Amino acid sequence: MAPRLSPYVCLAGTAREALDHYRSVLGGEVTVSTFAEFGGGGGGADPDGVMHGQLDTPDGFTLMVSDAMPGAAASTGGNVALCLSGDDAAHLRACFAGLAEGGEVTTPLEVQVWGDEYGALIDRFGVDWMVNVSALPA
Repeated sequence: MAPRLSPYVCLAGTAREALDHYRSVLGGEVTVSTFAEFGGGGGGADPDGVMHGQLDTPDGFTLMVSDAMPGAAASTGGNVALCLSGDDAAHLRACFAGLAEGGEVTTPLEVQVWGDEYGALIDRFGVDWMVNVSALPA
């Protein structure tokens, strides 16, 4: 199997809610393992918290999400953004709208100077997203 890169987002106690939301927007199957399943909430972690959650989407990508261990930093954006891109404009526009629900749009999804439709947002979990709809050749 060739190596692959999968984003892993660590949240402050909202991993299960985030996984459910991302599944509702992006589709796919979610699997969750709790801290209790791997020996409890050692180190002060909530035993029912998400030790590892994974969303495998019909588009073929994997997004991993967990709850941060006490004392560990949660992913809050600022230096890394998750980017959805492609040429299926309707699908990507719907993804942008769904991810923006309860979040903050920082760049509206619209045609940019390079010809693509692009937008950026911070979702309600504090995760930065970019969406780029490739312009089709005329």
